[in-house]
Amino acid sequence: MQRRFFAEPPETVAPLLLGKLLARRTSAGWLAGRIVEVEAYLGPHITETPDPAAHSFRGVTARNRVMFGSPGHAYVYFIYGMYYCVNVTCEPEGLAGCILVRALEPVLGLDAMAHNRGLAANAAGSKLTGGPGKLCRALDITRPEHNGLDLLDAKSPLQLRDDDWIVEGIDVTPRIGIRHAADLPLRFAVSGHACVSKLRLSGPAV
Repeated sequence: MQRRFFAEPPETVAPLLLGKLLARRTSAGWLAGRIVEVEAYLGPHITETPDPAAHSFRGVTARNRVMFGSPGHAYVYFIYGMYYCVNVTCEPEGLAGCILVRALEPVLGLDAMAHNRGLAANAAGSKLTGGPGKLCRALDITRPEHNGLDLLDAKSPLQLRDDDWIVEGIDVTPRIGIRHAADLPLRFAVSGHACVSKLRLSGPAV
């Protein structure tokens, strides 16, 4: 994938990211999943539609610095003292747009994913990677190892790939499990896909 693909606003890049592959190189081989659900988070330069749910909202910190860097990099954070979540940076350097990867369809290394999740080898794809915390555990993505990695570098252990898979329908909804700017229609999902994380009446889907 090309850097210029990511140098656009997150609400533009997010639906285009559906169908792309998130691939993780391990000592035992590759693990990969197709992106089927994402959420866009707007940078602090957007004044007409502020996004206080974005980690970049209050400016640069040690935690979020990668968001303000070059597009096409991994921003990984830790929540609830339990889960990692992986994001893709977008917009030109300094603008801090970001896209949360919410769900994958497992396509390569399913046995290893099941092992990482502590599930049976024949576990359903939705159980493996049907949520942002689930997919990071399945692919063994962590902040210490993967935060700040260039997702477009062929030498990177964490990469985004495009195999020209065609998305036939996209659902657009408000984002899930947040309190601020919860009404913004910035969640994008492949219509009817079994791995899309399930909506809940309350609490985050992890």
